[in-house]
Amino acid sequence: MIKSFRHKGLSELFATGKSAKVAADLRRRCMNRLDALQYATKPQDVDLPGFNFHQLHGNPIRYSIHVNGPWCITFEWEGSDAARVDLEQYH
Repeated sequence: MIKSFRHKGLSELFATGKSAKVAADLRRRCMNRLDALQYATKPQDVDLPGFNFHQLHGNPIRYSIHVNGPWCITFEWEGSDAARVDLEQYH
């Protein structure tokens, strides 16, 4: 389950299905990945084809799933929940 967001646009997109703060060409793919995160019980549950799931270096431990181009959804994991979910140009 998603516990918290860092990116206000992702939070709005997840809650309402739309957000002007997330580029139109990213919205559908973001929603697909957010849905997967919502039902995940451990980080590896989102290790799905096309997601390019991987753990990032550093502390706190964060994970990344690819959205499109340089855009990734990054998140931390607390217990059985995704936390501080963000949309960023990570690479």
